[in-house]
Amino acid sequence: MNDTSPGAGTAVTGLPPHSVPGVKDLFSLDPAVAHLNHGSYGAVPLPVQRAQALLRAELERDPDGFFADLPERIGRARVRVAAALGGHPDRLALLTNVTEGIAVVLDSIPFAEGDEILVTDHGYGAVVRAVERRAAETGAKVCTAAIPLDTPDADGVAERVLAAVGERTRAAVLDLVTSPTARQVVTPGLLAALAERGVVTVVDAAHAPGHLPVDLGGAAGGADFWVGNLHKWAFAPRATAVLAVGGRWLRRVRPLMLSWEHDRGFPGHVEWRGTCDYTPWLAAPAGFDLLERLGVDRVRAHNEALAAYAGRLLAQRAGLCELPAMPGLAMRAVRLPAGRAETEQDVRELREEIRRRLDTRVAVTRWPGGGVLRISAQVYNSAGEYLRLAEGIGELLRT
Repeated sequence: MNDTSPGAGTAVTGLPPHSVPGVKDLFSLDPAVAHLNHGSYGAVPLPVQRAQALLRAELERDPDGFFADLPERIGRARVRVAAALGGHPDRLALLTNVTEGIAVVLDSIPFAEGDEILVTDHGYGAVVRAVERRAAETGAKVCTAAIPLDTPDADGVAERVLAAVGERTRAAVLDLVTSPTARQVVTPGLLAALAERGVVTVVDAAHAPGHLPVDLGGAAGGADFWVGNLHKWAFAPRATAVLAVGGRWLRRVRPLMLSWEHDRGFPGHVEWRGTCDYTPWLAAPAGFDLLERLGVDRVRAHNEALAAYAGRLLAQRAGLCELPAMPGLAMRAVRLPAGRAETEQDVRELREEIRRRLDTRVAVTRWPGGGVLRISAQVYNSAGEYLRLAEGIGELLRT
């Protein structure tokens, strides 16, 4: 899995990066499969798996004892996570994933009849559905900012978003990095412009922790609410995420369920849900510790360079069109030919073909005029795996 040769006769601009030292045998992934979809489910390194296994063993030895001081232990884990993200531990809550975090946020904002909630057509499907349900419950309306796939940069994206803001826009639920198309939406400038217009800002930062530099500034990174997954790029066990809340909203956050921690307020009343498996949260600091041992900057630079190389391979060897990429990102998206992956059925069939014929895992999203294929790059990936995809999908799409 550590080869860096793209194969005989390959003419690809630029070379892939050298492997990151110390990553051999860190993962339990099947070596016969090219795991090029880290951005969807992550991969938990073995040291983090072991840390969680010890916690589970401790739980089973003495369940009563384990739960007796669990809120305090969760608080200590939160302190470590907050330090890694530049946040204040009292303004962060641990939860299972971004989808849950968005549900908490939407339930905490008092929408009224006629209010508008702004999303983009690049938003994550489950999040958009949650917005639609909340709008239907409150009489609000969902407005969608359309962002063409060829929009060149974040400034162009911001123009599209701001153009969709109206007098009744109450909140904007926007991606830091879009899941299907791997591009940037949220910038500090866009958040400031929305705040000036009185819009509540909700950032879906599912791909940020461990992947991109994050400085929440003690609150929510310039937003009213910021939600990010730790089980993607921060090497935490599934399912672990954080919700950061701006100061004016701290006392307004509504947990999805009442618990014995409810009277203590945020963050405890969001985190506690009775008899659940909290070992992923307690083991999450081990993921950040591993990243630091490997070298956070080294890992990020490697992954970005490998993703860029993979994008060039898909363009030059498979003839696919690269979509604009965010600097620093370890994901790339390419446009599939017209007529391919334009429906959910087409997406499932193509993904299955790639899985079965190429032994490769990728993300595919339907899109009018030709679907979008997204690849990720992580330290366990090699250049040869992307070559296999580029050559194989070129042949697959021609059949």
